[in-house]
Amino acid sequence: QVQLVESGGGLVQTGGSLRLSCAASGSISSINVMGWYRQAPGKQRELVAALTSGALWTKTNYADSVKGRFTISRDNAKNTVYLQMNSLKPEDTAVYYCKVTTGAMDYWGKGTLVTVSS
Repeated sequence: QVQLVESGGGLVQTGGSLRLSCAASGSISSINVMGWYRQAPGKQRELVAALTSGALWTKTNYADSVKGRFTISRDNAKNTVYLQMNSLKPEDTAVYYCKVTTGAMDYWGKGTLVTVSS
């Protein structure tokens, strides 16, 4: 089992920045993918950014809508994944969820709300 605790959401004005954090605990030794998803009201949950780690490599991928504005990173010592969000837009308003994958299992956080005012 993996437990995830997200933090960092809140209210910000257009053009502002926020950093989301997701701390993992439990059976974390085999985590190979950590990512952020979001779900806006009335819309489906979508991938925002993901970080896939191998023994000697790391790969990141981003939704087109956030490329150049958001950055995903991971602190292995703290078992934490971050999402730095810059130049926020009203359309970024959503509940942001952390997801980790260990082997064939996916684990989700409870979500943190990000609201961008115009």
